[in-house]
Amino acid sequence: MRFQYKHTIYASFIGYIVQAIVNNFVPLLFLTFQSEYGISLDKIALLTGMNFGVQLAVDLISAKFADRIGYRRCIIAAHIFSAAGLIGLTVLPDFLPDPYLGICLAVGTYAIGGGLIEVLISPIVEACPGKKKEKAMSLLHSFYCWGHVGVVLLSSLFFLIFGIRNWRYMAIIWAVIPLLNISLFAKVPIASLIKEGETGYSIGELFTKRAFWIFMLLMVCAGSCEQAVSQWASAYAESGLHVSKAIGDLAGPLLFAVTMGSARLFYGKFGEKIELQKFMVLSGILCLCSYLMIGFAPIPLLGFLGCALCGLSVGILWPGTFSLAAKGIPRGGTAMFAFFALAGDLGCGSGPTYVGILADAFGGKLNMGILAAVIFPILLLIGLVLNAKMVSEMPS
Repeated sequence: MRFQYKHTIYASFIGYIVQAIVNNFVPLLFLTFQSEYGISLDKIALLTGMNFGVQLAVDLISAKFADRIGYRRCIIAAHIFSAAGLIGLTVLPDFLPDPYLGICLAVGTYAIGGGLIEVLISPIVEACPGKKKEKAMSLLHSFYCWGHVGVVLLSSLFFLIFGIRNWRYMAIIWAVIPLLNISLFAKVPIASLIKEGETGYSIGELFTKRAFWIFMLLMVCAGSCEQAVSQWASAYAESGLHVSKAIGDLAGPLLFAVTMGSARLFYGKFGEKIELQKFMVLSGILCLCSYLMIGFAPIPLLGFLGCALCGLSVGILWPGTFSLAAKGIPRGGTAMFAFFALAGDLGCGSGPTYVGILADAFGGKLNMGILAAVIFPILLLIGLVLNAKMVSEMPS
């Protein structure tokens, strides 16, 4: 079989599904780890922080070394780490004297893979020949959303049929996906982001570009706008709608993921008819409205619908910023995408934390915490205005 760049894009779609697996499978097992290994919930809560902390470190390191090592080697290594971590999850807790240490080692291993995937997949797709890169980027990022939905639904179905005690088999099943995708990335063509005869900007040169810092602001805001609601959607559903945790987990994060994925799929389908900058501004305004809707909703159900509206509004923000930056800083290279991944992850971590702190200050009222986070879509809109002004000042 002769592999073409369309196969590179297919492999990249699967790559984002792999990242969805490593980010969203283990949280489904938190209570199982508590009962099976006797691990306290405060220790289990640290696993999510460890996962994203390792990914942040990988983002930072990749900015300097990914280009030297090469895209193909790095993305294959990413899938190996992802599969090894998922398989290690089934072995290490029982093999080591301290089960918690085994879980931490497994989480740290697949987090390396997740971090590399986040840094590399977008520039790999951006470098593929073809027009309408914005559509491809939006469609690419929608696969993370569909992966998230698939992980929760298929894992929940497996546990319902075969019992939660057989979770190790499900981990092995999920590990098969990165293992199979290795064979694709070993064969598909992978182009360079930098055109032949040109050199990419060094990290020092990137830091001198005003556009770089505008896009960094947009990435922080994109991550914050997304996760400030997504991470609290389950708790909001439970406290506001008075449903069980199981129903809250399904109704909250999954509805958010579906609406966010739908927005990305929509732009991936009809992007050639819509100017990206304007679409992102409208999305930012819609995001602002969704935060106000959650904060001031007279009934909880209306606020919950605001969570779904937020998912729809933030869908384009992350991939759209990548596309705007690829046009605005064409010699940014892998380092630029690595720093954007770092900024996005910082937003993903700071947004939910900010909401939690403010909600606690208002006596545990989540709607008030989310309302206070309205600063993120406001800053995003300011960043988009600055970008439009910068583009208008460029010589034609």
